[in-house]
Amino acid sequence: MSASSWDASQYLRFEDERLRPALDLIGRIHHSAPKRVIDLGCGAGNALPALATRFPGATVTGVDGSAAMLAKAGATGFATEQADIATWSPTQPVDVLFSNAALQWLGDHETLFPRLLTHIAPGGVLAVQMPSMHAAPLRSTQDRIAREGPWAATLARVTSAPPILAPGDYYDLLRPSVAALDLWITEYVHVLRGEDPVVQWAMGTSLRPYLDVLQGAERDGFLEAYRAAMRAAYPPQADGVVLLPFRRLFMLARLP
Repeated sequence: MSASSWDASQYLRFEDERLRPALDLIGRIHHSAPKRVIDLGCGAGNALPALATRFPGATVTGVDGSAAMLAKAGATGFATEQADIATWSPTQPVDVLFSNAALQWLGDHETLFPRLLTHIAPGGVLAVQMPSMHAAPLRSTQDRIAREGPWAATLARVTSAPPILAPGDYYDLLRPSVAALDLWITEYVHVLRGEDPVVQWAMGTSLRPYLDVLQGAERDGFLEAYRAAMRAAYPPQADGVVLLPFRRLFMLARLP
């Protein structure tokens, strides 16, 4: 997805829900005295204060490709760097390389993850969280509607985030090069409110590539078809809230 297409305000409509996995990951990072901490794909910078609190002696920098997101991140008072996270390379090794809900947008993880390890100082940590939602209606329905509707020709070359690898694949990629590796999956159940909240959630992330291309009646039709599908897949509870189960894969790799 083009970095310029991010809408920081839409993304932050569910700031608390999106921040929770980042906090869970940060709480499990162990490093005695990191000097350089990077948030790769920092987005609007909502994890930067938590990283600074966790590592008070470190210089914390947010890296992202979106100018709109970095404008929000910069307002937090932390240093930021605009760069393509797929090719980003630091000027010197970092002690903690953190990435929350960003690397799933990049392909070729078989090359990406070993390369990220080369940017980490001895004893440093790679800490990553990525959504694992491709089998869920939230994501799978987007692809189906894109192929089946009258907008199919417009969306013929458009895709959202590619599927991530299985946990065992990441284990095989990382374990030979690290001293310790921890992998786990958490399924959060987000309690969402408002009109079509699942659609509003998706409009801040995985739905963006489709909406950036569609215009006018095609865009309206696509969104209405997705709304109807999400209402059926995630019906409201008795009190009107909508529950969104959301699976995320976490990994912590510590270098020798």
